[in-house]
Amino acid sequence: MMVDRRFGIIRRAPFGALHVLALCACVMLAGCRSEPPESPLGKVEQFSQVEAWALPVVGEAAHPDLIATPKGGLMLSWVQPASDGGRELRIAQLEPGRSDSRDVWSEATTVASGDDWFLNWADTPHIYVLPNGSMWAHWLRKSGPEPMDYGIELVRSIDTGLTWSTPALVNLPGLPGDHGFVTFWPQSEGELGLAWLDSRQKAQAQAQAELSLSRVSDPHGAAQRDGHAHDGGAAMMLRAAVYNSSGLKLNDWPVDVSTCDCCTTASAMTARGPVVVYRGRSVGEIRDTRLVRLEGEAWTAPRDVHVDGWHFGGCPVNGPVVAAEGETVWVGWYTEADGQPEVRIARSDDSGDNFGPPLTVAHGPNLLGRLGMALADGHVLVSWLEEEEGGTGQRLMLSRTDRRLENLRSIPVATLAARGRASGFPRLVVRNGAAWLVWVDVADGRPMLKGAAVH
Repeated sequence: MMVDRRFGIIRRAPFGALHVLALCACVMLAGCRSEPPESPLGKVEQFSQVEAWALPVVGEAAHPDLIATPKGGLMLSWVQPASDGGRELRIAQLEPGRSDSRDVWSEATTVASGDDWFLNWADTPHIYVLPNGSMWAHWLRKSGPEPMDYGIELVRSIDTGLTWSTPALVNLPGLPGDHGFVTFWPQSEGELGLAWLDSRQKAQAQAQAELSLSRVSDPHGAAQRDGHAHDGGAAMMLRAAVYNSSGLKLNDWPVDVSTCDCCTTASAMTARGPVVVYRGRSVGEIRDTRLVRLEGEAWTAPRDVHVDGWHFGGCPVNGPVVAAEGETVWVGWYTEADGQPEVRIARSDDSGDNFGPPLTVAHGPNLLGRLGMALADGHVLVSWLEEEEGGTGQRLMLSRTDRRLENLRSIPVATLAARGRASGFPRLVVRNGAAWLVWVDVADGRPMLKGAAVH
C-alpha cells in the first residue's frame, strides 16, 4: 500500500491532529538584488544577487535533498511518480568546475522505486557521498499493518550511481512502529555514520501493556499487574550506527532515550568527532535542542544547546540544524519558548561542550521555521520559511551573520504559492561561495521543485 497524500502525508500534527495540505498555483521568485530589511544588529555589505536555478526535474516532484560532494560538485535527489504507479527516488549531479546556475546537470538516474514506500512531508529520503566516492541513500518503507509502521532502507553504490546494493534495514526488524528522520556524516574515508529516531521503546511498552491487560483479564487471577501500568506513551529514542565500505553495520548505539517524536535531526564533523543535534523531550514535555558527540567508540551524554524551557505537548516537526569547522560549532533551531516563534543560533568553540548565548535571527507570528544552515566565506547562513501576510502563501528567507554571530542581515529568496506543509523542508548548501537552495512549491495542484542561487 502506498501512503502518499500527494507527497505530503502528515506524519503527526503537534497534538495528533491531521491537516489537509492546501495547494495553490502560481510561483514567483524574488527579484535580483532585493533590498533586505534593516537588521537590529546593524548592517553588512549587500549579499545578494538572487538568481533562479534551473533544476533537472520535470513535472511532479517532491522530497528534495541537496548535498555538496567531496569533489566540489552538487547532488540533488527527489521523489517522483513512477510509470507503474509507485514512486521512484531520482538523483542528478552538477559536476565540479561548473560554477554557475546555468550549467547543465548530469542525466538523472533512478536509485530505487516501490509501491510500498512511506512518504512524508518532513521525514524525507537523504543522499550522501563519502570521500572514497561511494554513494549512499535511504528511504522509508512500510513494514506493518498500522499507518505508522515503517522502517529505514539503506543502499550504497560504488559505480557513481549506475547500480545500487540490495536495501538493508537500518532499524531493528520485527518490531512495529516508526523509524526515520535520518542524518548522515562521513565517519571516515569509506565509512558512513548515521543517526535516526527509533520507536523500539514505544513498541516494547505497547507490548508490555497488552500483556498486562491480558493478565488482568485472567478469570482465575493467576497473573496480576506489577503496579506499573504501560499506556504505550514511551518516548522515541535517538540511535546511531556506522557502516563500513562493504555496506556492513559495524556499530549500533542508543544515544538518547527520550526525544521528540518527529523533528528532523542534523549532523556535522568537528575536530573531535561527529556531532548530532535533535530536539529532546524531558520531564514536563520540555522540547529543547540537544547535542551529542561521538568520541572514539562512545557518545557523550546529551546536553542542551541552550535552556529555552519550551513546554510543548506534542511534536512541533521543526528540528535543529548544525555546521562545524574545526572545534567551532554553530547550531540553529526553532522555538516558541518566549511566547512567539523564533529562530535562534548559538556558537560553541569546544566542539559542542559549551555554547554562548543565542542570537535571535528571526521572530514573529508568521515564522514557520524548517531551517537550513551552511558556512560560506567567513559567514554563517541560515534559511527558513515564513507565512506571507494574510496567509496567501509563504516566503523563503536567508540570513547571514559573521562567524561571531554579529552583523545580521536577512533577505527574501522566493515567494511560494504553497501553504501549510506543502512546501516541506527547503535545502541549503554552499558551493563556490554562493548559497544554493531547493524547495517544494505547487502549481496546478501538484508539487514541484524550485531552486535559487544567492551570490
